[in-house]
Amino acid sequence: MTDDSSIKNQEERIVSALTKEGEVIADVSVRPRQLSEYIGQHRVKDNLVISIQAALQRAEPLDHTLIYGPPGLGKTTMAHILATEMGVSIKSTSGPAIERAGDMVALLTQLRKFDVLFIDEIHRLPRIVEEILYPAMEDFFVSWVVDKGLKARSMNLSIQPFTLVGATTRYGMVSAPLRDRFGSVHRLDFYDEQSMHTIVSRSAKILNIDASEEGSAEIARRSRGTPRIANRLLRRTRDYAQVVTKSGINHDVALAALNKLAVDNIGLDDIDRQVLNCIILKFGGGPVGLDTVAASINEESDTIEDVYEPFLLQLGFLERTPRGRVATPRAYEHLGIEYDKFKQKNMF
Repeated sequence: MTDDSSIKNQEERIVSALTKEGEVIADVSVRPRQLSEYIGQHRVKDNLVISIQAALQRAEPLDHTLIYGPPGLGKTTMAHILATEMGVSIKSTSGPAIERAGDMVALLTQLRKFDVLFIDEIHRLPRIVEEILYPAMEDFFVSWVVDKGLKARSMNLSIQPFTLVGATTRYGMVSAPLRDRFGSVHRLDFYDEQSMHTIVSRSAKILNIDASEEGSAEIARRSRGTPRIANRLLRRTRDYAQVVTKSGINHDVALAALNKLAVDNIGLDDIDRQVLNCIILKFGGGPVGLDTVAASINEESDTIEDVYEPFLLQLGFLERTPRGRVATPRAYEHLGIEYDKFKQKNMF
């Protein structure tokens, strides 16, 4: 049997190891907690402010809200902000984590009045679980069947009014019956360079990182318009500055660190360049199927489609055609390949 005093001593040692001058050293969250702190996405914010104020004035729960867009743009952050602005608690889960109808019933019955239930990757909810949500979202009750055969009976249970916030990277894969039950649907877009610069500067300040305006701007420029990537690059640049240059992050330090990470001047990394080189050099610029590209560079097709393609399409480097992916002249130019000469050389 473990001695209580030894456990307490161990806890004290852990706490002592994690403190410095009486302050806990932790990975500080750079997530904004209020809409006023949320940078960019002005159209979405303006609409949400109206929805929140209207719900508070009527003393009603916020309408069920679906947020979609590429990974890393702030869907989870937005869900937590909605709960904060409404002054309620939030319970978070994800579509793949809820395997049985009973799991969803347990979540719904634990919610207090006006609470927020956040489901990430909601398009991956099993159909039997999804059906539990229909009456819950519309009429605030859950219905499920217990026992089997002649003993089977339906159980109905009222639940507290709540707000479902769903997030997905694949809006088209959310079933129509579920999609139609959301009162608000918002799409998050890639951030412009000025917003990214503001995000990097804010994160540097929160993390106590000495970063110049030029250094922050360089990190922002190479962050693919995605805050999650910007914060990751900022942390890795901080590591480089601390270990290699033993200085703050200025433009030259940021440039050296990001080049070492193989992130080029517009944010493309090794996988992006492998995708473009594969299409251009191996398949003459396309068209070529996504699965063929994935097999050629030893990467999952879903990863390419969800993570890498959106930014390449945004840049105008790729086209999706019925026959497959095609590299555009802009992609050739970025890779230093003369489009006209390459096409003439590869004509049959």
